[in-house]
Amino acid sequence: MTVLEQPGSSRNKSSLAGPPPAWRPRVDPAPLLPDAAPYRLLGTDAAARIDSGLLTRLYTQLVRGRRYNAQATALTRQGRLAVYPSSTGQEACEVAAALALEERDWLFPSYRDTLAAVARGLDPVQALTLLRGDWHNGYDPHEHRIAPLCTPLATQLPHAVGLAHAARLKGDDVVALAMVGDGGTSEGDFHEALNFAALWQAPVVFLVQNNGFAISVPLAKQTAAPSLAHKAVGYGMPGRLVDGNDAPAVHEVLTEAVQRARGGGGPTLIEAVTYRIEAHTNADDATRYRADSEVETWRAHDPIALLEHELEARQLLTEEFVGATRDGAEQMATDLRERMNADPVLDPMDLFNHVFAEQTSQLREQAEQLRAELDAEAAGDTEDAAGTDGSAEEARP
Repeated sequence: MTVLEQPGSSRNKSSLAGPPPAWRPRVDPAPLLPDAAPYRLLGTDAAARIDSGLLTRLYTQLVRGRRYNAQATALTRQGRLAVYPSSTGQEACEVAAALALEERDWLFPSYRDTLAAVARGLDPVQALTLLRGDWHNGYDPHEHRIAPLCTPLATQLPHAVGLAHAARLKGDDVVALAMVGDGGTSEGDFHEALNFAALWQAPVVFLVQNNGFAISVPLAKQTAAPSLAHKAVGYGMPGRLVDGNDAPAVHEVLTEAVQRARGGGGPTLIEAVTYRIEAHTNADDATRYRADSEVETWRAHDPIALLEHELEARQLLTEEFVGATRDGAEQMATDLRERMNADPVLDPMDLFNHVFAEQTSQLREQAEQLRAELDAEAAGDTEDAAGTDGSAEEARP
């Protein structure tokens, strides 16, 4: 017998007046709702309160990030990378995410977020190792507090919640920041992560970079919600909507969310409205699903240009500063190019390293099989070399 079938329930009355008085909302939805328009700082009166040191730091990282994207794209065209999902046009989100975290915090990036990892201090070559196909990951996640780059959509989000929840249970002062694209919000992992995060009040921040397309699928064909930030209300956490090309605004919103999480206030979902200037990857033809005029419209809202306008107004955009910033970015690109153009020395047996803390019996069996094949191949090469040398000796007069 269900509750509604019990004697005295409202179902047995002639008029269904609604649920009994004991029903009430679990939380007040009003404070959770995002702003009606993306939050901005640059170009508004509020820009005056932005710290000049933060502006110059953001600008330096944005210029470096733009050069990093250009160099990685060139390496892909040269065959040095198997694939590269560029974040050109989205650098403000990438850089702000890295700078909003403390050293003890964790970053959970998606495949497009190599720049966020680099801005957090990761070696650019290590950030690209996975996309080159040389290694499982390319760096030690524990050393840098950066989870492995995640290619499957949104699977990093439950991982971030799990780490944040575990840290909270242990009493560690740690926040996890998980990055995902608008396409990832259509995955079940997105729902599960937000639901658990809100229930557990986990210290985690979700940053959705809404760049307009999930490969070729526009946002309007993914969701009917007023915004992706509005989805937060359904899980019981605040939603924030921010201009993703306004670097100081993204940094401020993320910093507030990180501080809120660290203080026990629970998770926040942030939607940063930005745009993917480049194609999805080098394997994508973006002209098949969007017009060049649309791309040019967003180029006029370039995050670097927006920041330059504010720096110029404060007389901080000097020739010396711009020159030093560009020189530093070019030096990074040169180092990246030279190191990526060197063929790596790879050991096939590394395939079995760093998969589990203790290898499973299946992995041990596979490793032994590969070792035997490599030894047999090496022995065959030795015999072939010896035979060739002998034939050469006999052929001499």
